[in-house]
Amino acid sequence: MPPLRALRTLGVFRARQWPSPRHYSTQAPASASASSFSSFHLAAALVLAGGFAYTLQSRPVHFDGPPLQTTSLAQVDEVTKQKTKITRHSPMRLRMEALIHQHQQQIVFALEQLDGSKFRRDEWTRPDGGGGISCVLQDGNVFEKAGVNTSIVYGELPRSAIDKMRADHKSFVDPQIEKLNFFAAGISLVLHPHNPMAPTVHLNYRYFETSDPRDPVNATGTAAQNWWFGGGTDLTPTYLFEEDAQHFHKTIKAACDKHDKSYYPRFKQWCDKYFWIPHRNEARGVGGIFFDDLDAATQPSSKNPREDIFNFCSSGLEAFLPSYLPIVNRRKDMPYSPKHKAWQQIRRGRYVEFNLVNDRGTAFGLRTPNARIESILMSLPLTARWEYMHPISGTGVEESEASDSTAQEEQKLMQVLKTPKEWV
Repeated sequence: MPPLRALRTLGVFRARQWPSPRHYSTQAPASASASSFSSFHLAAALVLAGGFAYTLQSRPVHFDGPPLQTTSLAQVDEVTKQKTKITRHSPMRLRMEALIHQHQQQIVFALEQLDGSKFRRDEWTRPDGGGGISCVLQDGNVFEKAGVNTSIVYGELPRSAIDKMRADHKSFVDPQIEKLNFFAAGISLVLHPHNPMAPTVHLNYRYFETSDPRDPVNATGTAAQNWWFGGGTDLTPTYLFEEDAQHFHKTIKAACDKHDKSYYPRFKQWCDKYFWIPHRNEARGVGGIFFDDLDAATQPSSKNPREDIFNFCSSGLEAFLPSYLPIVNRRKDMPYSPKHKAWQQIRRGRYVEFNLVNDRGTAFGLRTPNARIESILMSLPLTARWEYMHPISGTGVEESEASDSTAQEEQKLMQVLKTPKEWV
């Protein structure tokens, strides 16, 4: 059942004669109240617990005419989900929501089977529409800390947020528009194993769209819309096993190659650049893929770019368990010493530094009033350590000091972190 018909059936609003298709005025309605910047930041923080900040490159949105009187987009979507099944013909935002919830359930189930412990499941809602599910495991048998979060956010970008976006993206939206509705959906996970021989892994996939504030449900069928996808996954070992890095990258590359053979080399390089810790002059880990702002403009030869990118994100999510579970199964029961555990804690400190200092999504979240801080900081390890002038990884330590023959495995990792390499 179409969204508008479903709403009329439930009496959400009275059936009315919609005006003929037209453009809408760039002048905001007089009754529109000023909105805070928090909706934009909340979207960035909750959907992205780490890995990116929102940017948007798209065609300008023009409005020329009187505002339409519609219900909220969140309300339309809620009724649609109650009355119809989500299919390939459903709005992309509902398809992305269904996709991330499906994979959250699959991943949590697989990790519970591996660990033998249950995740804590917190479900939360937002007054303006949407919400999220945070699944977190602490002090498990395999994982010291593991989190798999999903977020659905409906909100409104005020003029200040639009201007901030336009500073970097000149074609973002018509300069005169006062507010812009947005929707964001994403899944984010971070797994920190107990065993120093087993690597930490991170994954994030998300979708963002804006809509005409005068016609948020696109009742006329002509409303302009901006949209994009982002995502990726990366591996952060404490001790480097080259076969693990090769397996991880080969699995991801196979998922990329199904859709575009240029994806893996482009997104691998992007990942190496993004997950770089400038103040340490080293990478966070051995990389993976990272991408942002994939929209119609990035797919010039595609007949249906949004569908193609959605299918690519779906393949990326499907590749996660095959890319990581064989690695953690090989390493979770390996013997280790207090020395190995101490090195793991030093490397965990680097993970914390990147997430709190360099990660754009986390930074937005921590500056956002009323954000769900526990979900944003889910990515941090349960324990970490900093030592002054650590002989192997301390910044500014002379190479001669780090040439301890008993630390060859630690030095092997540092060489790769200083100079990222090709694994496939």
